[in-house]
Amino acid sequence: MVVREPGAEPRAAGIKEVAAAAGVSLGTVSNVLNRPDRVSPATRAKVEAAMAELRFVRNESARQLRAGRSRVLAYVMLDGSNPFFTDVAAGMEDAADAAGEGGLSLFLCNSAHQPSREAAYLGRLEQQRVQGVLITPVDPDAPLLGEIARRGTPVVVVDRTPEGTSHCSVAVDDVHGGEIAVRHLVEQGHERIAFVGNHTTVGQVRDRRLGALRALAAAGLGPDQLVDLTTTALTVADGRGAGERLAGLPAPVRPTAAFCANDLVALGLLQTCANLRMSVPDDLAIVGYDDIEFAAAAAVPLTSVRQPRRRLGRTAVELLLAEVSETGHEHRKVVFTPELVVRASTLR
Repeated sequence: MVVREPGAEPRAAGIKEVAAAAGVSLGTVSNVLNRPDRVSPATRAKVEAAMAELRFVRNESARQLRAGRSRVLAYVMLDGSNPFFTDVAAGMEDAADAAGEGGLSLFLCNSAHQPSREAAYLGRLEQQRVQGVLITPVDPDAPLLGEIARRGTPVVVVDRTPEGTSHCSVAVDDVHGGEIAVRHLVEQGHERIAFVGNHTTVGQVRDRRLGALRALAAAGLGPDQLVDLTTTALTVADGRGAGERLAGLPAPVRPTAAFCANDLVALGLLQTCANLRMSVPDDLAIVGYDDIEFAAAAAVPLTSVRQPRRRLGRTAVELLLAEVSETGHEHRKVVFTPELVVRASTLR
């Protein structure tokens, strides 16, 4: 029993108190915490009972200081409101949980597309000496990413492929994704197609639009057959606004199909069609991108370009841990191929 003087502030129990209460050595308590397989079940149960009675909480900071390495990874995501990024983070968590003895912790940060906010998070994470940073950056070639890596914090770029070889990266071939989306629409008989997204500021969206143009060219259609409905962001509200603009176009030039830069935009567009009593896909066929869970559950199930979201996250963590552990590590760029999932929003 731990005796405190009257009025004294409670102090967290340490391993010395646990060892004394359980009647074992400090080394045995340490083994229970770090190498439980080395302790007999009966002794382990006695130590765990003492920990519970004393409300012992291990000092992870001290453990990391002794080991000389943090047990924390961090993911700086581009948009915490987009389920795509939370699905990627779930894959990261799977890989972090499975790493080493006891796994690793994963901190999530949301830059919300703001370079200043992203920079502030990176500075804090570097100060906290995290084991490594996973990031979907506002700008994949931002100098700050290279500076952090040179100072000793590994950085893996997620969902973008930066120029050069200063970081590992994992991404999806978005040009191919745009190509298969628009090829499908052309095969359904559409020749005038809207592209909905902010391709002027987001690299992934720019690549998807490039793929769309390639598909049109392969079908013998000119670039003027792709009607840009540029959005400020990639949200459901942006999709609704784009739908209102599309519906206001004169019938002779109004697109009969739309390729949206992500599923949130596509779902917003679908909402506007429902509000205006436009039939999907008869009046307007719609293709999204990412294939988030809500795509299949929409009122009209949404055709979408599927990205391997959790696999992106798992692979990013694997690349980061390899960089931490390997001598003479060489940076790798992993690029996955997306696939089109066809549903009712494009099939007449």
